[in-house]
Amino acid sequence: MRKRLSLSAYADGIRSGNRVILSQAITLVESMLAADQELASQLVQEVLPLTGNSLRIGITGVPGVGKSTFIEAFGKLLLDQGKKVAVLAVDPSSQLTKGSILGDKTRMEALAADKRAFIRPSPSGHTLGGVSARTREAMLLCEAAGFDVILIETVGVGQSETAVKNMVDFFLLLMLAGAGDELQGIKKGIMEMADGLVIHKADGDNLDLANKAKTNYRNALHLFPQSGKNWSPKVILASSLTGLGLEKVWDLIKEYERKMKDSCFWETNRAEQRINWLEDQIQDLLGQAFLRNEKVSEYLQEGKPKVKSGELHPGVLAQQLINLFLTR
Repeated sequence: MRKRLSLSAYADGIRSGNRVILSQAITLVESMLAADQELASQLVQEVLPLTGNSLRIGITGVPGVGKSTFIEAFGKLLLDQGKKVAVLAVDPSSQLTKGSILGDKTRMEALAADKRAFIRPSPSGHTLGGVSARTREAMLLCEAAGFDVILIETVGVGQSETAVKNMVDFFLLLMLAGAGDELQGIKKGIMEMADGLVIHKADGDNLDLANKAKTNYRNALHLFPQSGKNWSPKVILASSLTGLGLEKVWDLIKEYERKMKDSCFWETNRAEQRINWLEDQIQDLLGQAFLRNEKVSEYLQEGKPKVKSGELHPGVLAQQLINLFLTR
C-alpha cells in the first residue's frame, strides 16, 4: 500500500523542489480516494501563494504530428535559456481496460534525464478535452516547486482539444504538411482558439510542402474574426530534427506574453480560468456525491436492467435519480 505523507512533508518537499515528492504529490491529487482528495485540497491551498509565476503553454495536435518530439526539442531550448521546465503529458486511456501506456517519459529521454526538467505522464481517464481531471492541480504544484515554464501536452484526438485552452496562457497548435488537403485539416473551432500555429516536421523533402501549408494556413487565418485580445496568430515552420523555427516559437510566445500583460488581458484571462475551474469542481464534487448516495446507488442498480432491455428510457431514469437525490 502506498504510504501517504503528512501535509507538511508534501509542502516542504515541493517548496524545496524535490522532484520525488512532487511526483508523489501529483499522485495524491490524482487519487480518487476521499481521504486523499481532502489532503490534496489542503496541499494545493497550502502552496497556493507560491503559484502563478510560471508561463503555462498548452500544446496540441493530431496523433502523429510529433508533439512529444517537439516538446523534447523545445524543452531543451528552454533549458539552454536558463529555464526550469515541467512537462505534464496526458496519455489517452483505454475505454476497454481503463489503462494507459504513459510512454511520454520514455519518448523524452534526454529531457527527462535533466535535473532542471520534470516530466509527468498522466492518464486522461474519462476527461474530455485532451487533459487529465487533475491537470490544473498538477500545474499548480509544479509552479510551487519553482518551474518557470509548464508545458501541457494534450492527448491530441481532434476537435475535442479545448479544455486545455481554459488552463494555459498560450495555446500552441501543431500541424502537419503533406498529409492530404491542408485546408481540409483545418478545424475552425480549434484554429480560432490557437495563439500560434507550427507546421512541424519541416525538414528534408517535406520542407517545400511545409512552406505551401504555411501559406494555406496563413490565408485561412485571415478569414477568422479578430479575437477580443487583439492578437493575430502567426504560423511558423519548425523541425525538431534540425532545430528550425524553435527559437522563433519561443520569441512568439514571449511577444504574446508581453503584449497580453501590457493590455491587462493576462491576469483577466487567468481570473476567468479560476472561475471556470470553480464551476468544474462544483460539477465534479456534485457528481461524486450523487453516485455515492446510498438510495441513488440502489435505485440506479435496480433501473439499469430496464434501461438495458429498452423498457425504460435513460433520460427518465436519470430524472428519477435526480429527484431522489434532491428529496433525500
